[in-house]
Amino acid sequence: MAAKKAKKSRVQARKAAPAAPSALTDPALYVNRELSLLQFQQRVLEEAVDATTPLLERVKFLSILGSNIDEFFMVRVAGLLNQLESGILETGPDGMSPAQQLDAIRKEYQKLIAAAHVCRRALFEELKKQGIVVLSYSELSSNQQEAAKRYFDETIYPVLTPLAFDPGRPFPHISNLSLNLSALIRDPDGVEHFARLKVPDTLPQVIALDKPSSKRVAKPRTYVWIEQVIQANLSALFPGMEIVESHPFHVTRDAEMAIQELEAEDLLETVEEGVRQRRFGAVVRLEVPKEMPERLLDILKTNLEIDDGEIYRIQGPLSLVRLRSIAAQDRPDLKDPSFTPAPLRTRSDEEDIFSLIRRGDTLLHHPFDSFQPVVDFLRAAAKDPNVLAIKMTLYRVGRNAPVVEALLEANENGKQVAVLVELKARFDEESNIEWARALEKEGVHVVYGLIGMKVHCKAAMVVRREGPVMRRYVHLSTGNYNAVTAHLYTDLGLFTSEEDFGADSTDLFNYLTGYSAKSDYCKLLVAPINLRKRLEGLIEREIAHAKAGKEARIIFKVNALVDSRIIQLLYKASQAGVRIDLLCRGICCLRPGIPGISDNIKVISVVGRFLEHSRIFYFRNLGEEEIYIGSADLMPRNINRRVETLFPIQKHALIRQIRDKILQVYLADNVKARRMKPDGTYERVPRKDGEKAVNAQALLLRSRC
Repeated sequence: MAAKKAKKSRVQARKAAPAAPSALTDPALYVNRELSLLQFQQRVLEEAVDATTPLLERVKFLSILGSNIDEFFMVRVAGLLNQLESGILETGPDGMSPAQQLDAIRKEYQKLIAAAHVCRRALFEELKKQGIVVLSYSELSSNQQEAAKRYFDETIYPVLTPLAFDPGRPFPHISNLSLNLSALIRDPDGVEHFARLKVPDTLPQVIALDKPSSKRVAKPRTYVWIEQVIQANLSALFPGMEIVESHPFHVTRDAEMAIQELEAEDLLETVEEGVRQRRFGAVVRLEVPKEMPERLLDILKTNLEIDDGEIYRIQGPLSLVRLRSIAAQDRPDLKDPSFTPAPLRTRSDEEDIFSLIRRGDTLLHHPFDSFQPVVDFLRAAAKDPNVLAIKMTLYRVGRNAPVVEALLEANENGKQVAVLVELKARFDEESNIEWARALEKEGVHVVYGLIGMKVHCKAAMVVRREGPVMRRYVHLSTGNYNAVTAHLYTDLGLFTSEEDFGADSTDLFNYLTGYSAKSDYCKLLVAPINLRKRLEGLIEREIAHAKAGKEARIIFKVNALVDSRIIQLLYKASQAGVRIDLLCRGICCLRPGIPGISDNIKVISVVGRFLEHSRIFYFRNLGEEEIYIGSADLMPRNINRRVETLFPIQKHALIRQIRDKILQVYLADNVKARRMKPDGTYERVPRKDGEKAVNAQALLLRSRC
């Protein structure tokens, strides 16, 4: 029924006429958000293809691509399908209707996934040369098949639960992102039956058929996919029956939670229920092997309530995410070299973190600089008898969270601890719920968030009594308080005890934990309060300088640029003569290099070993340079519907450091950088003859470690 509604809505959407273009609102000036996001996935795939990247890192990038695509369907494609079912025909700035976007996504995804499996096959050939052999079951020797049979009998078989489908037993629920086997079974009377078997995700997805070597020299190892081992032994699950045929299938469901916050008496319980319901969302993608026959596919289509537009035939193993188990091989020779982040420099071993911060603002650039000082800051506050209070926001902290342990210790030591735990952090809800309950159990003041908004800002404040003075120590960041991702993402963090930052942070936490209608801050740009107005004002100031014949310059480093108002301002700035460089990792809806519109704008995306995550906003300001960093991307959701912070860098030395040692390094990258073309596609930044290769992340790593 849902599929019929979606199809009807799609036909209606195709008939909807686009709005008449005018000036800088012309749809031709905007790249579609979803197609831009798929372009980013293409750049991730390029890292898996790149022969200069260590082999197992290339496999890792292919698994990351699989994870990214899963989320893309669970959230973005699901949202578009929901729009169709609701009869929403309106278009975005690019003029594409939901139906047009879905059609375009399908075409681009089919090309992307086909290229991904070409890459996978090439990687498997390279792995074979290194003694890591992934075979299909039919390629196994008789001894290897015997080993696979033993593993099936001893490990897999006890976990499996075959589910029949007949008038007495309804079609079983297929959980989100599950890999399954569909089987056609013939009984002794010649009657055929359909059965479904879930491939257990609690077991290794590729099975090693030989033991690892205890010697230093790596011993060749052979692997086979778990679903193929199960297929080869299906008769054990259906004794006395004939196995006609069997094929795997992979289901992706709508995982975007609709939380009715205004009606919720308890936000924690509401989010918990939303997490439980996520596995029952509508199916938005069904992946099957190319050889699956129509009669089996028809059973799945009917019972999963999908049409042909949600079905993808794949040439190769389903679910690329599972390649991460291969990437996790203990083969350092096939991975990036390990590194030790730079420690925080102090004047002496006796100098504590509070003395260091009092000396002046301190900037950390992760993962090149260690994240440990942030943990040490909180641990020191937990133990210090002069510390009276700690306030903090938590968005994504992960399962192993030393920052939470420090907060619990502080509470145990009698400090007043107040924490805002954002329960609505997508796909981290369960982890955050657990931490919220753990903190509450110990008596910490826990706030779950604000009605109608996510709290995405990253801030921690320690209040310390120093003689007659109450001093506030503040840490503000572009990234999460997650000790694991701090080793994988590039982020910036600032320690400061400057009074205006302390006053603003106090006002920010009062806004988050209490009631506040405050609309002005001394230093902070806070969304949705004043961030848009202040940021637009800074762009307009550069426009005014350019119109006055002065040199004007803007450099933004963000994860995504989607907001049409900001894009139009940047177009106006380009037309006025402002030179603009955009380091935009992922989505970019602005088109650079359009004559008369964006001639002065360049867009660069850097995809490499670390996930680019820091947000930096640079303005030349007639030589009195200003830099803001923070948590906000240039998207309507961040600026209008989230609590975000941008904060200024005030020390001239730190401004120069960010300008020369970060922004200019990334702008000079000619190894991992891609340049966006006016049509929304990307190309490698060309390197001139004799030009030195510049890999920004590698250069930053060498300079710090």
